[in-house]
Amino acid sequence: MGLRKIALAALLVLTALAQAALASCKPDARAAQQIATLNQAFIDAILKMDNAAVMALWADDGVDLLPGTAPIVGKPAITQFLNDATKDLKGYRVTTQEVEHHDLQICGDWASEWGTTHQIVKPPDGKPAIEIFGKMALILHKEKDGWRIKQEMWNGSPR
Repeated sequence: MGLRKIALAALLVLTALAQAALASCKPDARAAQQIATLNQAFIDAILKMDNAAVMALWADDGVDLLPGTAPIVGKPAITQFLNDATKDLKGYRVTTQEVEHHDLQICGDWASEWGTTHQIVKPPDGKPAIEIFGKMALILHKEKDGWRIKQEMWNGSPR
């Protein structure tokens, strides 16, 4: 078989594989609802300042990409980072945790979305509230026990 025929056959095989992969990227209402439930569980855990509940939503090999830090790789490292970040917040309360998710894309066992965040944290002793605005991108993976956060990138943003 000539080189042109081999190249054409390879192109046809690659095209067929790409079409098969894209066929699994159809709208999936059930997966979208499961991801909405995950997102609400995340908000609820943040409002309770429940680090264990937050971490239950992460994949074991998750990666967190935050401003000013090296990538935080793996559930144990993310847990340690979160515990260190909150250990001196005794008496603080998260009173508002809003996330507006956009552009949910689901392709088989993978999904992505981005969102904007607004958080209000009240310090103890009547000190002024801390208001934080941000934006994030999430990559989610459906594991045997449900959808989990595989990768998160977050940074602050103006109102």
